[in-house]
Amino acid sequence: MAIEKSSKGARGSVQCENTSLNLLKANDFVAENIRKEMQRRNILMINITSSAGSGKTTLLQETARRISNQVKMKVLVGDLETERDAARIRDAGVEALQIVTGGICHLEAQMVWQAMDQVDLDGVELLIVENVGNLVCPASFDLGEDYRVTLMATTEGDDKPKKYPRMFLTSDLMLVSKADLLPYLPFSVEAVTQDAREVNPDIEMIQVSSTSGEGIDAWCEWLLDKVREKQESQTQEASV
Repeated sequence: MAIEKSSKGARGSVQCENTSLNLLKANDFVAENIRKEMQRRNILMINITSSAGSGKTTLLQETARRISNQVKMKVLVGDLETERDAARIRDAGVEALQIVTGGICHLEAQMVWQAMDQVDLDGVELLIVENVGNLVCPASFDLGEDYRVTLMATTEGDDKPKKYPRMFLTSDLMLVSKADLLPYLPFSVEAVTQDAREVNPDIEMIQVSSTSGEGIDAWCEWLLDKVREKQESQTQEASV
């Protein structure tokens, strides 16, 4: 009897694994179409991920205030419910569209593809996607982005890169957010950076605070540099 149950459990596990693989393959197909569309339109796409409450929306508000007069940008925001975060970004002067996932803990490429139909992308140079707050599920879903940026808030503890390695392995930049709280928290920037680079030796790091302004100029310059790099690359390809 116990053997039979184990066998059924094993079959169920295999079926679940196959379903997951098929879902990811379908997602990757749509993500590649998004990547081609971003390439065609010469738009830099950034996927911002983190745990809930790490400060993604506040960072994007400050980013909008600082660079929206230098680059034409728009934002897609993922959340389980409400349009509150998109409204906050619109209040900062940048067009934002909310993607309500209805309980799904991550954005999928198909959700982004459908949202793109509702946004005028003509002339847009920078499209930022604020993913659902979660360090697990979003790591597995390519959205067609050029770069993935993960916030690591000082309020979360400095041990997350080793606990959630896939997220940091697939990220290009780690922003240590809420840096203004460092004097009051047992958080080591050196330790979190070392752990992140042991997972992903190529990951970059910028320490930021949307409250004090620390590191925000460096973050904005990173974004503007990436926009320029993509535009220059496209220009060179067109001239060949």
